[in-house]
Amino acid sequence: MLGRAVSLVWKSSRGLTIANLLLTLLQGLLPIIPLYLMKLLIDSIGEIISGVDTSSFDHIGLLIGIMGAVALLIVVVKTLAGFVEQAQTRVVTDYMQDILHEKSIGVDLAYYEDSRFYDTLHRAQREAPSRPTSIVNGLIRTAQGSVSLLAMIGLLLSFHWYVAAVLVVAALPGVFVKLRFSKITWKWQRKRTETERRAWYKHWLITSVGHAKELRLFGLGEHFRKSYRDLRSILRKEMLSIARKKAAADLTTQAVATVLVYGSFAFIAWQAFIGLITIGGMVMYFQAFQKGLGYLRELLGNLAGLYEGNLFLTNLFDFLDIKPSIVDPPEPKLFPSSVSDGIVFDHLNFGYPSSNRKTLEDISLTINQGEMLALVGENGSGKTTLIKLLCRLYDPDSGTISVDGTSLKNFRIEELRENISVIFQDYARYHLTAGQNISLGDIKHNTDEFAIRQAAVTAGADRLILNLPDGYDTVLGRWFKGGKELSIGEWQKIALARAFIRNTPIVILDEPTSALDARSEHELFQRFRELVTERTSIIISHRFSTVRTADRIAVIHKGRIIEQGTHQELMEKSGMYRKMYTIQASAYN
Repeated sequence: MLGRAVSLVWKSSRGLTIANLLLTLLQGLLPIIPLYLMKLLIDSIGEIISGVDTSSFDHIGLLIGIMGAVALLIVVVKTLAGFVEQAQTRVVTDYMQDILHEKSIGVDLAYYEDSRFYDTLHRAQREAPSRPTSIVNGLIRTAQGSVSLLAMIGLLLSFHWYVAAVLVVAALPGVFVKLRFSKITWKWQRKRTETERRAWYKHWLITSVGHAKELRLFGLGEHFRKSYRDLRSILRKEMLSIARKKAAADLTTQAVATVLVYGSFAFIAWQAFIGLITIGGMVMYFQAFQKGLGYLRELLGNLAGLYEGNLFLTNLFDFLDIKPSIVDPPEPKLFPSSVSDGIVFDHLNFGYPSSNRKTLEDISLTINQGEMLALVGENGSGKTTLIKLLCRLYDPDSGTISVDGTSLKNFRIEELRENISVIFQDYARYHLTAGQNISLGDIKHNTDEFAIRQAAVTAGADRLILNLPDGYDTVLGRWFKGGKELSIGEWQKIALARAFIRNTPIVILDEPTSALDARSEHELFQRFRELVTERTSIIISHRFSTVRTADRIAVIHKGRIIEQGTHQELMEKSGMYRKMYTIQASAYN
């Protein structure tokens, strides 16, 4: 773990790491110089006062000047080290966030439907910004403390082995306490990760715009507020319980250390009293013992911190070690620029990892080149799941999906998805400008105003956008200054435009007109028909006025295709399609 942490810091900030190391080692060597200079100063003053030395004050002034210069050097080095450490922390934090983002993008979609993944992600997000840097800085400070401590121990050993031994004994108990409670805290945090996430979720419900209306209409604010307080109270009480036990243990070890320290001070003072060392020597050993104790505590504390960091790094690396199952083939084939033989679903079976039942069972379906296929069925019948498999957001449990006779698994994932335009019913709302919202459908068109405008026209969003305060430069949503909120139907038009900006051989619309009025829906599908000429397209819709315009219709019921044909053919069969169509049509009579 420590090696991986050092590697991450080294990759992100080589120059700063070297500078930090050099400055830290310099800080480790410098402290012994003032101690020796202080001894010389006190002894010189004593000799002058006693008449042993008849030299002038110049010698003392020179010593004081050297001490001032050394003190100034220590301050300069400490300041530089602080700046370098701060700069490195920021660089590493941004680097680690980038790694988290890369990993979050790369993991399979299935992970986002598993609560255990969110626990792992939450712990990783908590540790990633600071933990690797703190570990490397801990290693560097350990090196610094070791250098300073060895110097102080060497000085104390020249006086008496007893003092050096007491120095070690006084510091050890505190380290054992830190090690013990580091393990306790780590176990508690892993145990309470989901509780922390539940508290954060209640906070998000209270503060997010998406829930603001219902919170007020249904009077849910106080309910969620109390729930948040209750969860935080559980966490706070358990955390404080651990803190109280640690404080009691710290108090005990500090009391023992204090007795040992002042016993050593008495021994050093006695040696000076009986004339075995000078007053300057006494002051030097006093300070050496104090500083040595501080360095030893810091050194052992850093070692305990490294142990703690190693524990908590498992949270980060648990996330970074997740391996996606949907990967590129070793020798990928090129995706066809235009689909000629069509798309074939062959005996497809699939169930979500978090579910015990099959979502799709024995699906066999062919979509011919240039054909518009409509998928209809009740909610939860598996229509959207079929599209997710076609986009290779998931792989089927068995069976194959092929385009022009080539399995999807033989294409590069990125290339496959670049050749599919899709809008899902739970489309995203980006709090960016209207133009940027559309260009995200094909990022290489982010500066192509003509392509953005054409996509908006096709989706029926052009007039809407031109009526906004800054047209295509208007920020949508309320998250940022000057943002303009849209209705659900207006957001849907923006999302449609995002799908239409891609010039791809396959176009998929999942409930594309659910928030549009009848007139807008009719205009959209007139334009859509023109857009997908000679392209293969799939539409999922509950509106049969839309469905009936498709070349062919497939009815999915409980994960199985039970009917296929044109609107007229299915109406003549008197099956499920006709029943669904009749129910909807009767609502308008």
